[in-house]
Amino acid sequence: MAPPGGLCPDCWPGIRFLAAPLCQRCGAPLAESEPPVCGYCRDRHSLLGRSRAAFLYDEGSRNLVLHLKHADALAGVPVLARWMQRAGAELLGEADLLVPVPLHWARLFKRRYNQSAELARAIARLTGVPALPDGLVRIRRTPSQGAFSREQRRANVRDAFQAKDRYRSRINGARIVLIDDVMTTGATLEACTAALRNGGAAQVDALTLARVEHGAALT
Repeated sequence: MAPPGGLCPDCWPGIRFLAAPLCQRCGAPLAESEPPVCGYCRDRHSLLGRSRAAFLYDEGSRNLVLHLKHADALAGVPVLARWMQRAGAELLGEADLLVPVPLHWARLFKRRYNQSAELARAIARLTGVPALPDGLVRIRRTPSQGAFSREQRRANVRDAFQAKDRYRSRINGARIVLIDDVMTTGATLEACTAALRNGGAAQVDALTLARVEHGAALT
């Protein structure tokens, strides 16, 4: 039986929460002896600024995340949002707007809700940072990323997003935190960042519930 927060006791033991030391850019876990920026970030350029996540996406947390995505398990959103608030405190303290990664309208119709938008709304209530649940629109329906390599994922979502015209005045010059459930390679977050920067955003960071560890198998 789930407690009032909506998360059953079996959800907790396997979760690997992220804590310092972390890469200053992508938020990946580091060893104490490693430099403050991981090798992956040193070797690449991205429009996306900093990224943070509450915990690692792995066997111990997969069921929790998949239930949020596909099983209408929204009762736990307030708890998950508090975890994200703690993980992203630095980013949220500088943010003007929260913008969730959008679903294509056909997928939204089938699923009935966007889990990233629900998380953004909950974080907005906790922090007072306004959320724009439909600030971005997915203008091209893309196949699921699951079976794709890193480069295929980037190509799959390139130019798939656009800042909504009605919010251009709010996005222009704003410091934005993108909200999503899982960061795998960062391809989707980078494509959303490009759309927001094209819309005039001054800075775009990302806050996710979970992230895949560098070098882990893509799922």
